[in-house]
Amino acid sequence: MSLKRIDLLICCGSGCVSAGALKIKERFHEVLKEKGMENEINIIETGCMGPCDYGPVMVIYPEGIFYKTVTPEDVSEIVEEHFIKGRPVARLMLSDDERTFSVQKEVPFYQKQIKVALANCGYIDPESLDEYIATGGYEALGTALTEMTPQDVIDVMKAAGLRGRGGGGFPAHIKWQMVHNIQDNEKYIICNGDEGDPGAFMDRSLLEGDPHRILEGMMIAAYAIGASQGFFYIRAEYPLAITRIRDAIEQARGLGLMGKNIFGTDFNFEVEVRTGAGAFVCGEEMALIHSIEGERGNPTPKPPYPATQGLWGKPTVVNNVETLANIPTIMVKGAEWFNTMGTQTSKGTKVFAITGDIRNTGLVEVPMGITLRELIFDVGGGMVGEGKFKAVQLGGPSGGCLTVEHLDVPVDYESLKERGAMMGSGGLIVMNDEKCMVNVAKFFMEFCVEESCGKCSPCRIGLKQMYEILDRITKGQGKEGDIEELQRLGESVKMLSLCGLGQTAPNPVLSTIRYFRDEYESHIRDHSCSTKVCLDLMNFNIDKSRCIGCSLCARKCPTNCITGSREEKYVIHQLECIKCGNCYDVCPVNAIDKIPGMHPEMKEYRAKLQAQKDLDD
Repeated sequence: MSLKRIDLLICCGSGCVSAGALKIKERFHEVLKEKGMENEINIIETGCMGPCDYGPVMVIYPEGIFYKTVTPEDVSEIVEEHFIKGRPVARLMLSDDERTFSVQKEVPFYQKQIKVALANCGYIDPESLDEYIATGGYEALGTALTEMTPQDVIDVMKAAGLRGRGGGGFPAHIKWQMVHNIQDNEKYIICNGDEGDPGAFMDRSLLEGDPHRILEGMMIAAYAIGASQGFFYIRAEYPLAITRIRDAIEQARGLGLMGKNIFGTDFNFEVEVRTGAGAFVCGEEMALIHSIEGERGNPTPKPPYPATQGLWGKPTVVNNVETLANIPTIMVKGAEWFNTMGTQTSKGTKVFAITGDIRNTGLVEVPMGITLRELIFDVGGGMVGEGKFKAVQLGGPSGGCLTVEHLDVPVDYESLKERGAMMGSGGLIVMNDEKCMVNVAKFFMEFCVEESCGKCSPCRIGLKQMYEILDRITKGQGKEGDIEELQRLGESVKMLSLCGLGQTAPNPVLSTIRYFRDEYESHIRDHSCSTKVCLDLMNFNIDKSRCIGCSLCARKCPTNCITGSREEKYVIHQLECIKCGNCYDVCPVNAIDKIPGMHPEMKEYRAKLQAQKDLDD
């Protein structure tokens, strides 16, 4: 532990690093050396502290002063005012309309959070084994190996009710028990770090911020099932996470916490790191297993399940990063403690990456059963800007959209599933009333089409057909029956697809039809997008009463579809307009309006084209 006067914790998760955290750290070293204070201040790189929207962030102890959006130019002032004069820099503290929050524990973002998996993230140096041990690290492993049988460990997980945090929520102890019961001298444990959901960064932050916790959780699971070999499967786009988990493995091995006769017992364990090439489908456990084996990452029919025939045909447990992160704390504090959080069927806490049109984007950990209202408006700080809350997408591209009527729904596996959404791995995207839900569904469907491995026809063909229908609708070419066809296709793809990707990919479409059917109908029947997002279903129009004839719009138009003069004013020729918006952006007097609905000229033109097509057919 530090014996220096002040501990300066700088968030060095990927988000804050990209915002300049390492430059700030370097500047602190320079200024402290200039002041002759380098021996008084302990500068510590930590994992993600959570409020990514305010990065780079830092906390100064012993007071716990929280600073946001720090720049290298602020460093001299912090050293002079805070470190020397003892006066915290108020302008760098988080504030709202009523007060300034100087201490981290007072910041509203943290008030309803309970840190279990994220307990050390933002508080310790993730590259220091000593700091992890100082917080109780590897105590759980030592207890399990020296005082408990493998069955005892499984019984603790069963009593705790820990469910897999990777998306499906399958009880962890059932997987463990199945593999434990199989008599085989080769068994494997795999940590699934192939986090592929757009906007999700939970696993990455855990691997970057507390790698020893994940490693310890994996080793406890390995002991419980009888495995002596483990694999981390981490997507290659996470270089910092890969580096830190590899360093943690070497540190543990150097201290005798990995290898032969761990803690003086007959338990032996080794682990390797394998990197994924970015295929979303490799988040599915059988596709992941095939990728580790050096094969193409395709799913295969179940049964057999990995528990009986997994990696190289041997019994295998695949657990998500967050699932493993919960294990050491449950082992130390007990199942009863874990059961004090959450709901009857969803115990403990859940880590979410909250993004979108929300004030406090970032990484949070909240108790299961918290309502969406609390998560979005209390923890997330509510909507940013003037837009009102419209929908929240939970569960990534395979999840579903919920609306304002669901704000008081508890966040647990069953409640979300009943309403057409899912917990998923923890991605949560908040959307305001400027978002077109048909376009949102099209975006997620396009992602799933691109990421489908193509092995099974329902997913390969069905998702493509759904995307093409959505694309037509957003371009004003939708027709009666399209909504029903989307529903039929969606249910068929869910029922007949081979793996979890196809079985859940239609969810965004089905949920948006369920809760925003009026938007689909407006696109199809009225050729109108009320949010003005779908370019083919809106038009730009110059109001001649406001136009001053400056010609700037015409000069910036890439298709030369705007003509006129100072006397006659300017007009947009709709059939040539590509809806680029340049004219709207450059008009100095706001004389150009964005109008929802397809322009009558374009409707007439489209009708003539369709009539000619019908005649040709």
